[in-house]
Amino acid sequence: KDYKAIAIDRPVAEVTDAEVDAELTRLAENTRTFTAKDGKAADGDRLTISYVGKIDGEPFEGGSDDEATVRLGQSRFIPGFAEQLEGVSAGEEKTITVSFPEDYGAADLAGKAATFDVKVKEVAGPDPIVIDDELAKRLGLESLGQLRDTIRQQIQSRYGFATRQKVKRQMLDQLDTLHSFALPETMVEQEFENIWRQITSEMTQAGRSFESEETTEEKAREDYRKIAERRVRLGLVLSQIGEANKIQVTDEEVQRALAAQLRQFPGREQVLIDYYRANPDAVAGLRAPIFEEKVVDFLLELVKVTDKTVSPEELLK
Repeated sequence: KDYKAIAIDRPVAEVTDAEVDAELTRLAENTRTFTAKDGKAADGDRLTISYVGKIDGEPFEGGSDDEATVRLGQSRFIPGFAEQLEGVSAGEEKTITVSFPEDYGAADLAGKAATFDVKVKEVAGPDPIVIDDELAKRLGLESLGQLRDTIRQQIQSRYGFATRQKVKRQMLDQLDTLHSFALPETMVEQEFENIWRQITSEMTQAGRSFESEETTEEKAREDYRKIAERRVRLGLVLSQIGEANKIQVTDEEVQRALAAQLRQFPGREQVLIDYYRANPDAVAGLRAPIFEEKVVDFLLELVKVTDKTVSPEELLK
């Protein structure tokens, strides 16, 4: 097709000083220090506790801890857990009752009522937040100015990734619209089975059903088959464009992708290296996304791309 007819809006968001300040405050909050205090725990205090969780009077796996910390007002514990600890003092013991959310990650606990026998070891109040060179040094940098620059670059990198994803999505959508041809049924079936196996496995692990997703298995199969068809169609189109224009992936690029994989599994590097050596298809799996990105880059040089300034919220939506 005539790819020059494709027009893409590239959303671009600028990093503001307010965003950098907000991230600085978040970092200062995360590295905040606390000082032990006497008296009752109040909102914002950090508690050091030990606890034993029970269901129907029996302790359950993973439901105990001897050195847990709870920040009142910012707790990531079960809803209602931290709230019942407001007003406690160091040395106090208390039994609280909560219910696990219906969508809790562990299906065997979801929706169940539980009690927790809690012993408060320490109540500590938050020290004032100070954003200065010392904060930067605690984070491994030399000065507050360097920390601000680093934060700005990190935010801009995140925005750049989001821009890339939206541009790529527009490109793929238009390529999909431009092309219509009979698809190899075997490839579609293989792609659908891969997708379906992943989806059903994730649903089983999360304890979800098609009904809870407000659909039916028949409708879900229909939807995911369309996705499989799109993936095969676009895969063939991108492959054809790449081959016609002699786009290649170098061994060095594959090695960099492999190195990135190895960094995700420290201590298991040799096992992964042996796996890739013994499985050419796995190496092809490293090569394919690199090839796809290079074809997209090639097309972006041909199509009409117009920058469009947007808010960070709109970019990340």
